[in-house]
Amino acid sequence: MVKILFVGDVVGKAGRRAAGRLLADLRSRFEAQFVIVNGENVAGGLGITKQTATSLFDAGADVLMLGNHAFAKRDALDYVAQEPRILRPANFPPGVPGVGHGVFAADDGSPVGVVNLIGRVFMDPADCPFRAADSVLAELAGRAKTVMVEIHAEATSEKVAIGWYLDGRASAVIGTHTHVQTSDERVLPGGTAYITDVGMTGVLDSVLGMDKDAVIQKFKFKVPSKFALAEGQAAVQSVLVEIDSGTGMAASIQRVNVRETD
Repeated sequence: MVKILFVGDVVGKAGRRAAGRLLADLRSRFEAQFVIVNGENVAGGLGITKQTATSLFDAGADVLMLGNHAFAKRDALDYVAQEPRILRPANFPPGVPGVGHGVFAADDGSPVGVVNLIGRVFMDPADCPFRAADSVLAELAGRAKTVMVEIHAEATSEKVAIGWYLDGRASAVIGTHTHVQTSDERVLPGGTAYITDVGMTGVLDSVLGMDKDAVIQKFKFKVPSKFALAEGQAAVQSVLVEIDSGTGMAASIQRVNVRETD
């Protein structure tokens, strides 16, 4: 069995702080042999930089995932192109810097395939995530039985559909992007672990990691409002997936949430 911890979107300075304080302990406590972290909001709440990515690697991440804000920071273009441990969505158009999948080694040496997909419903245009998944899984065949797939998407229906589409073909399909953790974690009939959204790593008393008062003002008055990152107690929201490394199918998935003061 291989245990893999998937950590929800890290939001800004508070998220980085929580990851730095808690991630190593979580890895040890749950005997996780591989850690995947979504880092697309790690730099000021929008995008990623070399410095902020390094802080997550230092905290214990093995692979960082991106999403619709992948290249919000200018220096991400070159850095993502050079760092194979950072994956942008595989269904971005051809020619986009970086890669959308890879095979990495868990602590026990077993290969772990990791795939990043982005949705198309209520999102910026992208290639079809279903067809991209087919293509990438075919490429990974024979290289890794354990395959973790992230679907970074807005629509619940699209995430659920991807989960069913890949059931029995991926070890896990983990939803991200909405920053609100769902309680629908389960192992699907074909053996694929699934959750619609893993949540976020950031300040709990906020609106998706941003200062709640500023967001409320925008909703209330419908006028431009500058958002600021929330400050206060942060938490790491994640899921732990246990996978049979012989078959690549999941045995279990559980939510793991820890606050900074826990």
